[in-house]
Amino acid sequence: METIAGKTVVLTGASGGIGVFIARALAREKATVVAISRSHESLEQICAEVERLGGRGISIPFDISNLEGLSDLVQRIYELAGSIDILINNAAIEKYRPFQNYALNDIHSILTTNLLAPMELTRLILPNMINRNSGHVVNIASGSGKKGAPYNSIYSASKAGLIVWTDSMRQELTNTNVGISVVCPGYTKAGMFLKFGLSAPSLARVSEANDVALAVIQAIKQNQGEVIIDGILTRLLFSNIQLFPKFGDRIYRWIGLTKLNQTCAENQMRNENHQ
Repeated sequence: METIAGKTVVLTGASGGIGVFIARALAREKATVVAISRSHESLEQICAEVERLGGRGISIPFDISNLEGLSDLVQRIYELAGSIDILINNAAIEKYRPFQNYALNDIHSILTTNLLAPMELTRLILPNMINRNSGHVVNIASGSGKKGAPYNSIYSASKAGLIVWTDSMRQELTNTNVGISVVCPGYTKAGMFLKFGLSAPSLARVSEANDVALAVIQAIKQNQGEVIIDGILTRLLFSNIQLFPKFGDRIYRWIGLTKLNQTCAENQMRNENHQ
């Protein structure tokens, strides 16, 4: 899809983290942004900013973990916007802790928001894109989906599922004019670790959230299959990790990622106990 101007883009998780920066980037491309999030007030602020930047903003407060309601959500989008040209599955939740400390409800909520909801939204929207022979889907995954992150295993599993599902879908869509991309950020300045006052591992590159947003725009325009934000060295590392998993484990311990995630888990569980 060479141009985004005038296109209608559905963006989940629009009111927080990377989603805000993606909404701004889309606005600068003169797109109509259908912003979806649970927070009505935040959505209104985002849509006002989209309008100021040259786009059109439509806010729809909705919890995408309500899978049964997604069909009605899609119908409402068609009524308000007329069409859906691009879907960006960005909404996600993560919870740090040792695996045995997850409750079943934690596992269900993470997998539903991060994986099942993107699948169901795409399933509902894709037929219309195929019939029109035009459209693009972007799934926002994570480096944690390329190499599992300790103390964040359910999030990692959900993002790995998103990556492999996108890979399968790209092959199915080969003979159509509908594209699908997966974008895998690493550490960003919108990351949860910052909420705990922690720093990223010293050897890790921390991306600006706007860099991720620009990568999403480029993925759409160039129909890129998979985008890893952290550059060629990270791609080489992930490639080697697939062949030598325990080598990857040592790298994660060496750069401090394992310790950082363990600290995030301890802080998050402590905060929950004090609530």
